[in-house]
Amino acid sequence: MRLSTITNWAYGATVALTLASGTTMLLASHVEEEERAAVAQRAVFDQLTATLEEDVYRLSEQARGFVVTGNPSHMIAYRRERAALRTVEDRVRHLKDAGASLAELQALQQALYWADALLDEQDAALKAAQQDRDATARAILFGDEYGREMDRVASQVAKFQYMLDQRTDQAVARATDTSRLWRTMSEVMLGVTALLFLCVLYFILKQRILHPVVRLSDVVTRLAAQDYAAIPPDLRQVDEIGDMAQAIRVFRENGLERQKLEQERERDRASRDLLSRMTQRLQGCDTMRDLAEVVRRFTPEIAPLFAGRLYVQDSRSGLMQQACAWGEPTLSRADFPPSACWALRRGQPHRPAGSAIDIPCDHLDGVPDAATLCMPLIAQGESIGLLYLERTEPASADDVVRTEKYIEMVGENIGLALANLRLRDALREMAMADALTGLANRRHFDEVLSYQVEQAERQRSPLSCLMIDIDHFKHFNDEFGHDAGDAVLQAVGRVLGRALREKGNAFRLGGEEFVLMMPGFGPEQALERAAQVQQEIRDLRVDHRGKPLGPITASFGLAVFPDHGPADRLLRTADAALLRAKREGRDRIVVAAARDGAASEAA
Repeated sequence: MRLSTITNWAYGATVALTLASGTTMLLASHVEEEERAAVAQRAVFDQLTATLEEDVYRLSEQARGFVVTGNPSHMIAYRRERAALRTVEDRVRHLKDAGASLAELQALQQALYWADALLDEQDAALKAAQQDRDATARAILFGDEYGREMDRVASQVAKFQYMLDQRTDQAVARATDTSRLWRTMSEVMLGVTALLFLCVLYFILKQRILHPVVRLSDVVTRLAAQDYAAIPPDLRQVDEIGDMAQAIRVFRENGLERQKLEQERERDRASRDLLSRMTQRLQGCDTMRDLAEVVRRFTPEIAPLFAGRLYVQDSRSGLMQQACAWGEPTLSRADFPPSACWALRRGQPHRPAGSAIDIPCDHLDGVPDAATLCMPLIAQGESIGLLYLERTEPASADDVVRTEKYIEMVGENIGLALANLRLRDALREMAMADALTGLANRRHFDEVLSYQVEQAERQRSPLSCLMIDIDHFKHFNDEFGHDAGDAVLQAVGRVLGRALREKGNAFRLGGEEFVLMMPGFGPEQALERAAQVQQEIRDLRVDHRGKPLGPITASFGLAVFPDHGPADRLLRTADAALLRAKREGRDRIVVAAARDGAASEAA
């Protein structure tokens, strides 16, 4: 019940009790008026009956005085007073109008009857006295019968007064009791009114207002300080305090929502900052190793709910191979063919579990309902990689949706960076490779030589350099044309390209000159590999326009660090050995002279 309703009811009850109390006081006052009226009536009746008795005695005295003395003044007085007397009917009617009861009037009528009888006897006595019959007059006025009649009048008047006293006492007693009752009721009602007022004050001010307001005030103070951990009291009463509590609960819920939105904005801002930094780092990556390291470090911060792997398609095997991983993923294999992933097949993100039923990818190890996400990395309409994630922590649907949104952005940036890196590698390869043979060119050789020399000197490991020159190459160009010379160069380039297990160590310096760098090879191992290459070149059979070009041979100059001198002069030493091989008849391997001046040679 609302406080206004309670207040109105209490006010109404107080007014009603006050009116009732006032009414009882008025009734008590009215009863007192009745009591006073009864007493006044008694006084009136006493006065009337006293006058009746006095009239009887006064007339008797005047009549007796005239009879005894014969003084005419007594007669005059008697007649005057006799004339002043009203009739019996007038007296009775007057008393009846004053409120006398029937029994009282009957008693009074008897008194008046005997009083009238006395008047008749007085008249007879006065008449006898006037006729000089004094004895008769005295006998009438002083006789026993006259005395008895006077006693009867006094007796009836006394009876009337007794009855009047009884009725008046009863009326006064009833009025007193009624007045006392009404006064008691008035006092009780006043007490109830005061108690109701105090109860209303206690209930409304303390229980319904003071205590809840104090509790709500503490909550409001904490909420004003943005302490949304403060829980408003559960005040379910339907009143203004309950409305206030409900409003505070709504305010707290709105505050929590605002706080949640602020936290989400802050997380979004942090995620965008991380994404921006990650994009900048990805744009600065020069190698796949750099790109994988950036992905490994930033992705767990942007998508903390997921563990994952970055797959890149290998150009030689065609398999999707793991470039990096974070968060210890356990469901997907480290490498698999592109056909094993539905995301790569469809070119769209793929979720095998969720609100919509879908098919699990074959690269997942038998977990059809796992919360995984495969994000293809697409560049120019071609899938060049895959961002795989599996959820490792429980989270709300909103957090998952928000995280997946950033995962899509991460995937787009990684895809662009990977495409740029591949394009950069392709351009680099084009810039560093010989277009005819496919081997690295002189520019690339200079970079690799500088790096391998530095590594050999720092690690004190052997480094072998084999210089190769095709014998009589001008003969092929002059006799068969430049196309035939190109065919010979391509054939020799293929032999050198597969001479070592590690790729990228065979170079074409220009014309018919080649270099084979062999890091970690000592003199014996390098000489053995040189002999193997020599034999493979001898075994080449190249046709041009259906005609064989004849035998192909090459001259070799071999130098090994540290046996044949400093690493920074390794190419010059090998070139000197090559010149010796050409001067000494070609189709041979010449090893540079050792530091002590000895030289070895192999045919």
